[in-house]
Amino acid sequence: MKKSVLFVCLGNICRSPSAEAVFNSLIKKNGLENLIECDSAGTAAYHEGEPADQRMQSHAIRRGYRLTSIARQFDPADDFDRFDYIIGMDDDNVNDLQDLASSEEDVNKIYKMTDFCSQGGHYSIPDPYYGGSDGFELVLDILEDACEGLLNEVRG
Repeated sequence: MKKSVLFVCLGNICRSPSAEAVFNSLIKKNGLENLIECDSAGTAAYHEGEPADQRMQSHAIRRGYRLTSIARQFDPADDFDRFDYIIGMDDDNVNDLQDLASSEEDVNKIYKMTDFCSQGGHYSIPDPYYGGSDGFELVLDILEDACEGLLNEVRG
């Protein structure tokens, strides 16, 4: 049975679409397209229907990632049933997701992205939206590490 992963941040225009792109790249590289699928969403609807932040896209493209998702808001009525792993980018995202959960089963699907990092020192994926280019690069650095760990977890 196919495993499904949902990446969640606040607005779904920087961190979660980047996680989706990095993870999709790993899925493809490992030939796991028939076994694992992923998507992304935001806890808020600020940017619903918009493409990823242009700055985030530029930094991702330099590393060979294409951010193709369109921002959408997390839908607790559907997403908890649809996804096996629901990955928040920081503590606020995780707390928001836990507040939306309606069962212990829902809560048990929620993780923080940095839980899957092999290189220590980062406890969240920082939101780069109001910062400079270093922030976008840091997001990608952490996501590349965390997505490797997550892939190992999902593959079992």
